[in-house]
Parts: sequence; structure tokens; C-alpha cells
Amino acid sequence: MATYLDTILAAHRSAAAVDLRPLDQLTAAARAHAPARGFTASLAAGGGGGRLAVIAEVKRRSPSKGDLAAGLVAGVLARAYAEGGAACLSVLTDAPFFAGSPADLAEARAACGLPVLRKDFTVSERDVCDARLMGADAVLLIVAALSDAELAAFGSLAADVGLDALVEVHDEAEVERALAAGATLIGVNQRDLTTFAVDTDRAVRVAAAIPPGVVRVAESGITGPADVARLADAGYHAVLVGESLVTSADPAAAVRSLRSAAACS
Repeated sequence: MATYLDTILAAHRSAAAVDLRPLDQLTAAARAHAPARGFTASLAAGGGGGRLAVIAEVKRRSPSKGDLAAGLVAGVLARAYAEGGAACLSVLTDAPFFAGSPADLAEARAACGLPVLRKDFTVSERDVCDARLMGADAVLLIVAALSDAELAAFGSLAADVGLDALVEVHDEAEVERALAAGATLIGVNQRDLTTFAVDTDRAVRVAAAIPPGVVRVAESGITGPADVARLADAGYHAVLVGESLVTSADPAAAVRSLRSAAACS
């Protein structure tokens, strides 16, 4: 039986296979785009003082849980996140599985001064260029979805066009692959992308495999201050939080609560 990841990747790779836009033209356009805001630098500046930086996510739905916030307004939510002290934004742009769009990313980025991660399933060089052209400041590279050659090529292209790359892993073996590809910003996703189940101990376990000098982000399954405090103790610099923020009645206050957690631990 196909997993969630199998199904999503098959759809994205099928679309990439029929995308015949000239890559050299896309690359040139991406290089010429307005300068990025500096995603990794914002995470570094947003932490400190015992606190973790927060990457706050604009997310309408999930393949496993269905609608989370179908009627959200990306710009309004982005401003609330900025008000609450988020360091960066993450915006889903996948339409079939997450009900996101490039328009959501553009609207969120225009609404505040925060750098934005294009949260999507990057499977081609054109995806990397598209991320920059739609206004993203960082692109997501999922180790479980890519070969070693793709990881290296996409990471190199991201740097060439001015994007930071958040390289997502799920275990120690994937950390090794990410480091071999030159990753300096690693996200440990506690959600198993084959089953979409969350293991809230995963990030703590995997942290020891990530060397000093690499910016560490914990992703998924983070619901409140206690989770953030535990991840701060494990050596993380930032958390990426979606579901608990988009379903909150007061997203700004929810971000503030996450930001204060580690300082009080």
C-alpha cells in the first residue's frame, strides 16, 4: 500500500516530468530576483537569552487530519505571528494535499518583514527556482524524498539563487546524508512521513548526531511551552510549529507563549 509520502512524491515528480520550462532562464530570473531576507540569520537573531526562535506556519490542512484552518487569511495570520515574536514564517504551497498556494506565500511575505520558507516537496531544480521567484527566502529539502545527488544539486542551486535550504531529516542516517550534502540548517521532523504519526522523542534522540555549527530546528508535534523547553534543553535553536498555531484563537499569544517557554525552564 502506498504511504502518504509515496503518494505525494509521485504527484510532484509526475508534474516535474512534464515541466519543460528552460532551466537556464529560470535560474537567471531567480538570480536576478530581489535579495532574500536571510532565513537562517533571522533564526539566529530570534533566539538567544535561553529562548528558541519560532518558525510559525501558515497551513490550511493536513493529509492525515483534513482541514485545520481552511478559511485562514495568510496575510492576517502572518501579521499575528510577527506581532507574537516569530522569527520566520513557513508557508505551505502544495495545493492538492495541503490546500496551499504560491499566493499564500506572497501574501504572507508582503504582510510583514519576516523571512519565509516555501514548505513544499522539492523534487526538481525548477522547484528551487520557483521558490525564489514566488518570493521565498528558504526552500525545503527532504532527505527521505531525495537522492544524495539531488540533495547536493538542489542545495547548491539554492545557494546560487540566494536561498537558504532547510534540510529535513528523521533519523541519524539522514543527518549523515544531510551533512554530506553540505547542510548547515537541519530540521528534525518528528512526524513520520510514511504514516504521518508523531514521535515526540525523535528530535531529542537525533539531536546528538548534529554537530556544533549547524543550526537545529525541531519540527512537528510541538503543542506548547513544555515541548519547547525540552527541545531547548536538547540543543535546538528553533522550532517550526503549525497545527497548534493555526488552530489557536489567538495566534500572536500562542507564539508569545512558545517564545517564553525556554527562558522559564
